[in-house]
Amino acid sequence: MEFVHVPIMLNECISGLNIKPSGIYVDGTLGGAGHSSEIIKHIESGMLIGIDKDLDAILAAKNKLKDYTKKVTFVHDDFKNIIQILNSLKVEKIDGMLIDLGVSSYQIDNAERGFSYMHDGPLDMRMNTESGITAYEVVNNYSESELAKILFEYGEEKFGNSIARSIVREREKSPINSTLKLVEVIEKALPPKVRYSGGHSAKRTFQAIRIEVNGELDFLRQALKDIISKLSTGGRLCVITFHTLEDRIAKEVFNEYATDCICDKHSPICTCGHKATIKHISRKPISPTPEELNINSRSGSAKLRIIEKI
Repeated sequence: MEFVHVPIMLNECISGLNIKPSGIYVDGTLGGAGHSSEIIKHIESGMLIGIDKDLDAILAAKNKLKDYTKKVTFVHDDFKNIIQILNSLKVEKIDGMLIDLGVSSYQIDNAERGFSYMHDGPLDMRMNTESGITAYEVVNNYSESELAKILFEYGEEKFGNSIARSIVREREKSPINSTLKLVEVIEKALPPKVRYSGGHSAKRTFQAIRIEVNGELDFLRQALKDIISKLSTGGRLCVITFHTLEDRIAKEVFNEYATDCICDKHSPICTCGHKATIKHISRKPISPTPEELNINSRSGSAKLRIIEKI
């Protein structure tokens, strides 16, 4: 199966990165090289570093960018290890970085990866298939309270308690070992009027389990701070989020780093000595245009935030 991923807000990202031909840029979520294949066209004497923890993505990107091999370095790792990655490449500062926190179309549409609630496959959901827990382990080993917690927090699923209870009850009979079996269990737990309205009934549960499996929110705050520390003056960071919690983390980090004083607002004088190190290029998040939404419905919940190092 071909690794295809429609790049979200491509033009907005390219404009936001403000690419210098001699600059060093990082695509922290390489995917199928949708964004990178455009970024590389703007680089002449500079370099692009492509990072992904999905080996399939790395292999697909190498093929897609085969005409630019002298300008691209591929890294099979997690962008959250950006400090170690850049240190290993002997790169002191970068001129821009992009992270797209969504799941690629390839991962969703490839039933064997276990991300899809539309196609039957094993309960896996790992972006890095070489390590980590699987969705099977989460579904079959987590306690009812642990399941309910991640469904509420990561899936914003208001029927989280009912779904968690249904999962535990079902797995006591036999393990839940496939995506469509899990969908069936989820649907049993929902009222009929909810089951057949407002999008697929399993969407929020699958999202929550995927986030838990891949630790998508773990260390995200620190990763954003690390990226900012590696940006050169004038360097840009573009972050595409698809989930309320992801966007909130990005917003909070960016607001902190874009503020001179972070003392208690009731304090009469500043004692923190904090100085802004970035500025907002987009004060409010940028959303896909209606035209993009018509072409790519999966971009619906995407938000793009852009900052610049000062």
